[in-house]
Amino acid sequence: ADKAARFIMNCNQKNIPLVFLQDVTGFMVGSRSEHGGIIKDGAKMVNAMSNSVVPKFTIVTGNSYGAGNYAMCGKAYDPRLIVGWPTAEIAVMGGSQAAKVLLQIEVASMKAKGEEITEERKTELFNKIKERYDSQTSPYYAASRLWVDAIIDPVDTRTWISMGIEMANRKKAERAYNVGVIQS
Repeated sequence: ADKAARFIMNCNQKNIPLVFLQDVTGFMVGSRSEHGGIIKDGAKMVNAMSNSVVPKFTIVTGNSYGAGNYAMCGKAYDPRLIVGWPTAEIAVMGGSQAAKVLLQIEVASMKAKGEEITEERKTELFNKIKERYDSQTSPYYAASRLWVDAIIDPVDTRTWISMGIEMANRKKAERAYNVGVIQS
């Protein structure tokens, strides 16, 4: 994240457009990552991205989950163009992980009502939740909610990027690049 923040800042200083190819499951979590400074470095990257004034283009090639989607110029950063390949998956987290969390909540709710839950019932609920969640990670679902501008054939990726950069070259930045205060 620290290197990415520096790269984003350098591109902004030299007025070079940013192209993101997303296949990201998110930021690393856990005490080792936290001791290594991932929160500080991630904040630097988010700061650099949110203040970026150069044209940004995002191609979702595979997974695009959670904070990784956000930091790698997801829809929230209003890229000039955000497209997905047919292999893209866009969500807060993967289907299995989400199903495990939602299953815990469902089981706790059922136990609170005094219902008995067998392992077979848990498996049935897990599969039902996962199936529903997985259907909502498809690029077609994302496109129907305008989370991506188009679903493209991977072979056409270079054409889409070139077209986007050509259009962006016709418009100058509306404000100067300024990252504010970043403490190392």
